[in-house]
Amino acid sequence: MSLLRVGIIGCGSIAKYRHLIEYHNHPSVEIVAVCDIVEERVKETAEKYGATAYTDYKKLLAEEKLDAVSVCLPNYLHAPVSIAAAQAGCHVLCEKPMATSREEAEAMINAAAENNKKLMIAHNQRFVESHVKARKLIESGEVGKLYSFRTAFGHGGPEGWSVDGKESWFFNKEQAFVGAMGDLGVHKSDLLRYLLGEEFTEVAGFVETNAKEGIDVDDNAVCVLKSESGIIGTLAASWAYSAKEDNSTIIYGEKAILRLEDHPDYSLIVQYTTGEVVKYELGKIQSNNNGGQSNSHVIENFVDCIVNDKEPLISGEEGKKSLEIILGALQSNETKQIVKL
Repeated sequence: MSLLRVGIIGCGSIAKYRHLIEYHNHPSVEIVAVCDIVEERVKETAEKYGATAYTDYKKLLAEEKLDAVSVCLPNYLHAPVSIAAAQAGCHVLCEKPMATSREEAEAMINAAAENNKKLMIAHNQRFVESHVKARKLIESGEVGKLYSFRTAFGHGGPEGWSVDGKESWFFNKEQAFVGAMGDLGVHKSDLLRYLLGEEFTEVAGFVETNAKEGIDVDDNAVCVLKSESGIIGTLAASWAYSAKEDNSTIIYGEKAILRLEDHPDYSLIVQYTTGEVVKYELGKIQSNNNGGQSNSHVIENFVDCIVNDKEPLISGEEGKKSLEIILGALQSNETKQIVKL
């Protein structure tokens, strides 16, 4: 089998620590082209991976015969670049949040469908071992009826992670459109849909900028969510957890409580109503703190779907549903009303 020819558009931190490393380590992939508007950055990346450097993504798409691209750009560029890539005949792996509106998300989905290409959104939480195990326990009936949940995703903010530090596009509303809710909250809205196995019908959101000076996007948000069957719970996203990252989820059910990523040693703890407690050591969740060197399994899934013509675990439709929860929370905060999804 010939190698998949892949291009990476955007050579910032997420490309550097995840996409480039994981494509490079994949036996079925050849990194052919890389693109970034910062010439020095893209040249350095191209040299490291033996790829051709571009500063214009349109030129890259026109000149290279690629099978697939990763779109690792500021949020406002996700839709236009993903659409252009699909129209150029590429399968597309797009970073989250997939778009800045429902309309953009639908245009991305349509472009992929019209060109018979895969569209996958890079929500890596679904691949975390504790989350996969928890979903199996819930599906098997082991937890019984689900009542409630609380989930959080927070750290000190993108300035410690982004290649541009405090000057990062993450803090610019025109480029990012949304702050901690788009960076972290959308990961958790996707995870909750995956774990609970049902959709959310209502959301109420409190979305604030109260921790960082001089930014015009949210850095702290809390949402209350209600699902189809009446499961209720909270989702918090924050760039103000300055001492330690929190990526925990707790699910309260009829027969057990599941504690995910809530303990330094045990990635899943199941507390049964019988008094029995089962602790699972399932490997560490990905964290920005460890340099992102752990395998997210996102690239693996994307490549597998292309090679074996399968539907990605997080398709464009899935990405859109997870985005809609965040859009609903923002609308709720503005209108001071509960929003129906």
